[in-house]
Amino acid sequence: MRMAVTDPSCSSATDNTGEDLVLPALANAIGEPDIRVRLQGRRDGPLVIVAGGISAQRNVSGEGGWWKDMVGEGAGIDLGRYRVMGFDFAPAEDRRAAVTPDVQARLLVGALDALGVARAHAFVGASYGGMVGLALGALAPERVERLCIISAAHKPAALARAWRGVQRRVVEFAIAQGAPLEGLALARQLAMITYRSGEEFDTRFGAEIEADGRSELDRYLIARGEAFTSVARAERWLSLSEAIDRFSVEPEKIPVKTNVVACPTDQIAPLADMEELARRLPRCAGFHLLPSLCGHDAFLKEPERLAPILRGALEDDAQ
Repeated sequence: MRMAVTDPSCSSATDNTGEDLVLPALANAIGEPDIRVRLQGRRDGPLVIVAGGISAQRNVSGEGGWWKDMVGEGAGIDLGRYRVMGFDFAPAEDRRAAVTPDVQARLLVGALDALGVARAHAFVGASYGGMVGLALGALAPERVERLCIISAAHKPAALARAWRGVQRRVVEFAIAQGAPLEGLALARQLAMITYRSGEEFDTRFGAEIEADGRSELDRYLIARGEAFTSVARAERWLSLSEAIDRFSVEPEKIPVKTNVVACPTDQIAPLADMEELARRLPRCAGFHLLPSLCGHDAFLKEPERLAPILRGALEDDAQ
């Protein structure tokens, strides 16, 4: 096991700063040499694996953490009680690879082996991370005690596949023109439209077009697209976008106790698909609605509503 940034001499029972590890990967189809993880929280606590959308990374909590409102001391996923593991999706480098959620799950199994963890207490996954959790539950159900799947169904919705296909062609065209970041920014603008709901945009933005031909909504989308280019790279993004559309699993083949969380305004993981997932799972422990105007992004924008659902999913010992 090769360590990157770590402080094993720390004697505190809880480490919220985080311990970064680079763990050897199992042999896999895309030739990824390792998996990069961060461990945070109670050192002797039950291990909870946390994963989000394709732009998420191993830093889950604290400064720069993508889910810092949900993972922390006393939060929905309590670092004072649990040991939380975040991880970077493969590929780690900016390259095009035929990756799938199943590949990510196999890499996670290798990480658990390297850490000496026979069975994680839970996997909490939202969006693409939820797909990885479902893949893990089907591939290696003995390695995780429970799943909490948020805004991720057992198959990608057709309309969402159509949107992602257009986004990828925008990026591919931009790469061919020597402008990969500009294409990535445009693709992100389109993605933001699909992540949120029309009701939110109606409530939040006015309809006026200013002298330069742009509206308040245009400026918001442009800003989000430009910001994305500082944390993402085009070829890697293409790999992960394609990975979503390669995913499919039969819920009946997931014997792990699972809580399912759905947002009624979600355009990416429609409510009907989430209901079907819950209905077909052999051990669905609960189907929870997360009401929000924020659509697919509700898991990021509704921490107060989501926190009690996660606490219950992590603490419920009923079989």
